[in-house]
Amino acid sequence: MELRHLRYFIAVADELSFTNAAKRLHISQPPLSNQIKDLETELGVQLFDRKSHPIGLTPAGQAFLEESRATLALLEQGVHKTQRIHQGELGHLTVSFTSSIANGVFPEMLRTFRQRYPEVKLILQEENSAFLIQRLRDRQTDIIFLYLYHEISEDNDLETMSITEEPLVAVLPKNHPLAAKSQISLADVKNEEFVMPLHQVVAGLSEQIYHLCSQAGFVPKVVQTAVFMVTILGLVAGETGISILPSHVQNLQRKGVVYRPILEQTTTTNLTAVWRQNDSSTILQQFLEIIKSLSIYQPETSIISASEVEVEVEVG
Repeated sequence: MELRHLRYFIAVADELSFTNAAKRLHISQPPLSNQIKDLETELGVQLFDRKSHPIGLTPAGQAFLEESRATLALLEQGVHKTQRIHQGELGHLTVSFTSSIANGVFPEMLRTFRQRYPEVKLILQEENSAFLIQRLRDRQTDIIFLYLYHEISEDNDLETMSITEEPLVAVLPKNHPLAAKSQISLADVKNEEFVMPLHQVVAGLSEQIYHLCSQAGFVPKVVQTAVFMVTILGLVAGETGISILPSHVQNLQRKGVVYRPILEQTTTTNLTAVWRQNDSSTILQQFLEIIKSLSIYQPETSIISASEVEVEVEVG
C-alpha cells in the first residue's frame, strides 16, 4: 500500500464518483478504478458499494476513510514540523555557561532570541568552567560562554566568537581609604587582602586577575575565594578584603561596595562564545547571528583547541 492509494481512495469517497474523482486527480478513470480494486484486494474488504447510484461507502470503507484522512493529516503535520525544524523555527538549543556572564550582555541575548524564535526551547545549563569544553565536545551542549585567557589553535575542532571586551575594576568596601580615589593604581593594593573568584569555577577570569597583578610586580594575597559574583561582593562589603572583577559586576549594585577603574590596566576580559566547528544546526546559526548583532564588536571567528582554553562564566 502506498500513499497514493489513500489519496485516490479519499478522492473517490469525496466525489462518490470514479469519473469525477479521476478528473480531480488529473488521471483517467480506468487506472483509478484499478488502483482502488488493488487497494481493496490488499485490504481484503470491499470499500465501495458499486451497485448503488451514486456509489457509496461500505461500513468498512467508512471506517477506512476516517483512518486514511487521519494518516494523511498526520503526515502533513510531520512534513510541516520537519520543514520548520529545518528552518530553525522549532527545536531546542542547549546553552552552557558559568554564572558571572549573567550580569552582562548574556540576558539580552536570551531575551532577543526568545522574542524572535518563541517556539525554540532554550535549555540553559550552569557549569564550572572546567567542564564546559568537555560537555561541548561530548555533544551534551551546543554552545558555551566563557572568558578566554589563552587562545591557542591545535585541534581545529571548535570555533569561537568574541562578544565583548571589558576592563577589570577594583572592588572596595565602601569605607575603605582607597574608596576616596577616583581611580586605583595597582601599587595601591599590592599589600591588600583579596577575595578572588574560585579558579576551578572561573579559571579564565582568575588567571586574568593574577596576570594583571603580576604585571604590577606582586601576587595577590588571597584570604577567601568564592564561586558567585554576589558572594564576592558580599564578602567585600563585609570588609573581608578587596577584589578585582569584570566591570559588568557593577550591574549588581551591591550596597556597601564601590567600584573604581584601574589606572595601569593594559588587558581586558574577553567574553567568548564557543561551539563545535562542524555543527550545521540552523538554530545555532540563528543564535550566533543574534550574538553578532548584540556584540560590542564583531571580529572574525577563529578556530581553537578547547583543551588549550582557559574559561569562566556563571548564571546570576
